[in-house]
Amino acid sequence: MPVSAALLSAQRARFSALDPLLPPAAPPPEGEVLVAATADGTRVTGVVQVQRHQPGAFDLLWSAEQVWQLFPCVGDTGTAGMDALLRAWRRRMDQESPGADSSCTVTWPSRDAEAVRAFLDHGLVPLSVLAVRTGRPAEHPPPPGVTIRRARPEDLEEVVALSLVTFRYSSLVAGPWRPGTAELITPRLERNLAAGAPVWLAERDGVAVALADCGWVESAPGSWAAELLPAGQWGYVNNVATSEHARGEGIGRALLSRVHREFADLGARATYLYYNPANPLSSVFWPRQGYRPLWSYWEVRPASALR
Repeated sequence: MPVSAALLSAQRARFSALDPLLPPAAPPPEGEVLVAATADGTRVTGVVQVQRHQPGAFDLLWSAEQVWQLFPCVGDTGTAGMDALLRAWRRRMDQESPGADSSCTVTWPSRDAEAVRAFLDHGLVPLSVLAVRTGRPAEHPPPPGVTIRRARPEDLEEVVALSLVTFRYSSLVAGPWRPGTAELITPRLERNLAAGAPVWLAERDGVAVALADCGWVESAPGSWAAELLPAGQWGYVNNVATSEHARGEGIGRALLSRVHREFADLGARATYLYYNPANPLSSVFWPRQGYRPLWSYWEVRPASALR
């Protein structure tokens, strides 16, 4: 895409000033180019990509079936530039006939309050955030009677059951419950357990009551992770779930303490995860564990609701 060097340079400088953990702003990928201008004539650009997920696709566990994603390049134009680009996107979407299972999405640095104003004005909401945790792991021992251990292949049934706790609860605020969720997640969990992936269980009296399903991600030049995270090995906290009857007892906090300590001992630069700010449990739990948003995933469903 033809992006002016000055516009991209300004966007990189803005990202650097917003948050020291943001990697340099990447140029937009290939796709349909949008061009807009602010009231004073400053030109901004963006790219729109369209994804269509087939029934039964794994991505449907968190995504709409049809997704229009915008990649803005607005330099340092703030609210005015983002507003102009979103207006152009709205006009472009008038050419489409998206169904109910559709969305418009934008990924943007969480600390950019000027862009937040434009996103809200156009009907987008921060449906998810990529949050990071740095610093020394805190020590939180498990409550009496609770033990924490690495999950094994023979724990598959318990791991799947606890994973579904998260999906069911999240579907209340982050999209519809997808039939066949268990069938979609089981093969991945089975492979991970067989490979000795970093998955932990908390047990009380021998019964699994909490899960931390984690992994490793390398942020290296040219990788997708390099556009989101500083370079290095990162611990990825994919899914943490506590049985409803065991919440509020400090089990999840102790489980995360163990996860953070083991990742640090094995050389992780830091850890990251995704959570939904509208989720009443996640929005409280994750900041208490030291996580803070780095990127926000703005979305409006259906796509036709973009203003």
